[in-house]
Amino acid sequence: MKIRIRRSTHPPTRGTPFLRWSRFLSLALGVLLLGYCGFVLLDARLYATYQSRRFQRAFKSLTAVNGSAENPHLSSLPAAEAASNHSRTGSSGSADRAGSALGRIEISAIGLDAIIMEGTDAKTLRRAVGHISGTPLPGQQGNTAIAGHRDTFFRALRNIRENDAIMLTTLAGSYGYRVDSIKVVEPDNTAVLDNSDAEILTLVTCYPFYFVGPAPKRFIVRAHRISAKALELQMQADKGIDHERR
Repeated sequence: MKIRIRRSTHPPTRGTPFLRWSRFLSLALGVLLLGYCGFVLLDARLYATYQSRRFQRAFKSLTAVNGSAENPHLSSLPAAEAASNHSRTGSSGSADRAGSALGRIEISAIGLDAIIMEGTDAKTLRRAVGHISGTPLPGQQGNTAIAGHRDTFFRALRNIRENDAIMLTTLAGSYGYRVDSIKVVEPDNTAVLDNSDAEILTLVTCYPFYFVGPAPKRFIVRAHRISAKALELQMQADKGIDHERR
C-alpha cells in the first residue's frame, strides 16, 4: 500500500515574519528595560554611598574644629553657637546646597537609612530622599518636609507605626522625632505641608506602595520633635523591630 504525502499548496503565512520580528523586539525591549532598571538602582546605590562618605567627612571635620569629639552631634556646643551654625546652614539658598548632602534620616524600627538632599526634582529623588524646598530645615521651628519614592528609599515606610522614632542628622546636629500619625491623602492635599508653630516632621511618598505606574494617593507620616534623651531610649527600643515587621 502506497501512502501519498500531499504537499501544501498554500503560500507561507504573511504574518510569520512580522510575528518573528515582534518577538525579537519584545525580547530586546525587555532586556533594555531590565538593563535600565539595573543601572538606575546601581547609580542610586553608588551615589548614596558617595554622598554618605562625603557627609561623614564633613561631619568629622566640623566636630574636630569645634572640639566636640565626645559628642558627635554638637549638643555640647553653647546654645547660641549651635543656633548660629544652624542659621548659617539654613540661610544659604537651595542652590548653595545643591549637589551635596543635607543630612541623613534613620528609622531603626523599619530599617530605613537614607541620605537627604535638597530639592525634589526627578534626579534628586532617584538618588536620595529630598528636603522639600521652602519648608524649614531640621531643628528649625515649623514643618520640615521630606519626600522620597515609594519603590526605593521610602519603601520601608509601609511598615512604620505610631510612636516609632525618627532621627535626622545634619551638620548642625541631630534631631529626634516621634511618629504621631499616619494617613493617606489626595495628591493635591497641600495642607500637610502647612507650617506650624512647633517643630514637626512630615514624610511624603506615593501610595499604594505596590501600585504599578503613577500612584493615585500620597502616604503621609507626621512626627513631633522629642528630646535627645527620649530619642536615645526610643532608638534603643526600636532596634530589632525591623525583622519582626518584614
